[in-house]
Amino acid sequence: MASARQKNLRSTFPMIAVGLVVIVVLLRLFNLQVVEAATINSEADGRRGVVSTLWGTRGSIVDANGNELASSVDRFHVTYAPVNMSDFPVINPATDEEETVTVEDSLAAIAEITYQDPQELLTSVEATVAANPESQFGYLARSITLEQYQEIRDLRIPWVYFERLPQRVYPNGAVAGNVTGFMGDDGPLAGIELQYDSCLAGQNGEETFIRSRDGVAIPGSVVTLTEPTQGGTIHTTIDLDTDWRMRQILAEQVEEMEAKYGTLTVVEIATGEIVSAAEYPGVDPNPDAFTEVDPEYRGALTFSAPYEPGSIMKPVTAAMAYDAGVVSPDETIRVPDTWPGSEAEFGDDVSHAPADMNMNGVMAVSSNVGIVMFGQRMDSATRYQYLQDFGFGSQTGVGFIGEEPGLLYPPEQWDSHTNLSIMFGQGVSTTAAQMAGAYQILGNGGTQVPLQLVSGCEAADGTMTEVPDGQTQQVVSAEAAALSLEAMEATATTGSVADQVQVPGYRVGIKTGTAQVVDPETGLYEEDSYITSMAGVAPIDDPKYVVLVTLANPVKITGSAATAPAWQQAMSYVLAANEVAPSPQPWPEITVEN
Repeated sequence: MASARQKNLRSTFPMIAVGLVVIVVLLRLFNLQVVEAATINSEADGRRGVVSTLWGTRGSIVDANGNELASSVDRFHVTYAPVNMSDFPVINPATDEEETVTVEDSLAAIAEITYQDPQELLTSVEATVAANPESQFGYLARSITLEQYQEIRDLRIPWVYFERLPQRVYPNGAVAGNVTGFMGDDGPLAGIELQYDSCLAGQNGEETFIRSRDGVAIPGSVVTLTEPTQGGTIHTTIDLDTDWRMRQILAEQVEEMEAKYGTLTVVEIATGEIVSAAEYPGVDPNPDAFTEVDPEYRGALTFSAPYEPGSIMKPVTAAMAYDAGVVSPDETIRVPDTWPGSEAEFGDDVSHAPADMNMNGVMAVSSNVGIVMFGQRMDSATRYQYLQDFGFGSQTGVGFIGEEPGLLYPPEQWDSHTNLSIMFGQGVSTTAAQMAGAYQILGNGGTQVPLQLVSGCEAADGTMTEVPDGQTQQVVSAEAAALSLEAMEATATTGSVADQVQVPGYRVGIKTGTAQVVDPETGLYEEDSYITSMAGVAPIDDPKYVVLVTLANPVKITGSAATAPAWQQAMSYVLAANEVAPSPQPWPEITVEN
């Protein structure tokens, strides 16, 4: 039987063992919390959960044939962690031996790839390290290309990192730049980029990972939180080749006439699609380039610069009068060179004895008096309604960002002069887009198809949204539209610029216009300040295209002849490029009395 002493010893040993375990645990805890705390915290600093952006790429803007007008490319910032910067070993594949790559070697290699001065880069890095040796961040290069990124990545420098920086690229420069718009540091600033941002913008995703002290993601720790989504593609109606050629033609004419600016608009009549909205000067929307352009020309003047159209309004007035049944094509009136009434003072540009004119003759000589004598047979309310139906006083179907509706006051606000002058394009203001839309109606048998600049937004899965509804409206009868075109053809064949606007093989119709510029502050006409324009349709026998040219403040020639060469070259190109069949021969004779 065990003694009491043995029993006490058997119970004491376990207690001693437990006590020793407790002491060891306490010592270890003390060591972790106090003795090794700094080391553990330092190690923990290098093992942090990091949230990283997964970039969603912004969609492209393309022309009618799929050519890119705007796209996104990857650029990269090269960064480094000064606190981790050190020499590192590599295996030489030629000798299979370990070699040391120094910090200086690394920086020299990066400088060579990024076209920097190696010594300047080294000096910059040394300054950053001297300022804060524990710094976790610094830049080695900014906005390098994908190819440069790949070269630096292949160096496998453990303390070098990359920031992906998507950038917008406009490969055609100023061609179509006025309609694509451009991007700023915080997002889209103008044009289609801004109007259709909800389609184009990709959505960024996020991933998280645990990084080691040298900044490398620990294998197996990467977790995707949200997947990125890619932006949609905006399909425009612009034809890149046509827009390029129109801008060339326009630039030459603006320079030749010493004009302030010009626009050249091409519309496909059957669809209302804007094939070109060329402008000069224009804007190159590429990063940093658009800031060098005068703010006045960073938008789209085709949509945002209303002006009094002058005599290019006369074919619209003629179509209204024909549709209202107040004039017949074989009717002749006696037209003086000044308005005979006392309610307004205006006359024709060229003095002439009273002459017998039909509507074709009135149009061919661009008689202000003659068009008013025909048009006043409609009351003001009727004319106002027609003008609204033609699209004046409201934005076009394009709805371009910054688009102006122009000015069309209701009849009760017309004074006695405006009541008459509005029929030859004074007292009303329009944009080039509105005016091209009106001529689309005349060429399309009196039916309005809303202008289009964008045909849709294509998502990554191929679905299309933002598709125009294509609703049409009969504004005037087909007969009225055809008679107005006949008057325009009479102008092209017998008018003052007939010898400058002929397109061999095709019947064409045009109308010229010259209007004084209104000072927006005083409401009065500026002295010796004009906008001259020419609008036309071809072929008259089967209308396909509208071409409209405007020049602001031309110096060499202030009349309609200033636009004739550009119009003729533009229409010739458009008909040939689109393989439009020549007009059947022989052409009919147009009755002109003036």
